[in-house]
Amino acid sequence: MAVESVRSTEEPTSVPIRVARVAFAVLTAVTLGFILHDGASDPTFPVVNYFSYFTVLSNVLTVVVLGVGGLVDPRGMRWQLFRGAVTLYMVITGIIYAVLLSNIEVGIAGQWTNDVVHRIMPVVIFLDWIVVPARQRIAESQSLVWLTFPVVYGVYTLIRGPIVDWYPYPFLDPRSQGYVALVIGLVVLTVAFVLMALAVNAIGRLGNKWRYGEASAEAE
Repeated sequence: MAVESVRSTEEPTSVPIRVARVAFAVLTAVTLGFILHDGASDPTFPVVNYFSYFTVLSNVLTVVVLGVGGLVDPRGMRWQLFRGAVTLYMVITGIIYAVLLSNIEVGIAGQWTNDVVHRIMPVVIFLDWIVVPARQRIAESQSLVWLTFPVVYGVYTLIRGPIVDWYPYPFLDPRSQGYVALVIGLVVLTVAFVLMALAVNAIGRLGNKWRYGEASAEAE
C-alpha cells in the first residue's frame, strides 16, 4: 500500500488540468494588462502605484504558478512551497477584498477585471491547490514562512505611503483612521494571516491524503 502511495505522487498532472492552468494564467495576464493600460492612461497615477497593490502582485505570482505549472509541471519541494505561498496570497486577496474592500473603490479598472483578480482567480488557484496538492508534506513552520512576503509588503507600504502621500488600501492608511486604529488593525490582520497560512497548509494536506493516499513524509 505504501509503495502504491509513493508511485502515485510521481504521476504527472493530467493534461486537462495543465491546459486549464495555462488558460487561467493567460486570462490573469490579459486582465493585469488591461488594468495597467487603464492606469497608465491617467497621468496622475504613477505606474509604480500599480505594482504597489497586493492584489496585482499576488496575481502576477499567480500567472507564474499557473503558467509554469501548466507548461512544465514541476514536482520539487521548493516549487510546492512556492505554490502554497502564492495560494495563500490569493486567499488573502480574496478574503480581504470580500470583507474590507468590496463596497469601496480600489483602483482596479472595470467590473470584469475586478472580478477576475479579486473573485475568480483566488478560487481557481485554491481549487488547484486542493485538486493537485503538494506531493510532499509541508510542515506548519514552513507554511508560516509564507507570511514573509505580506510582512515585507506591509512595511514597504507604510514606509512609502508618507513619502508619496498615497496608500493602496484604506486599512493601511493612518491619515483617515489614526495610528492607534492602524496598529490594532494590523495585529488583527497578522493573526488572521497566520490562521490562513495554517489553514491553506492543512487543506493541502487533506488534498494530499485524498489524492495520493497516505500523506508523504514531511519535508526536511
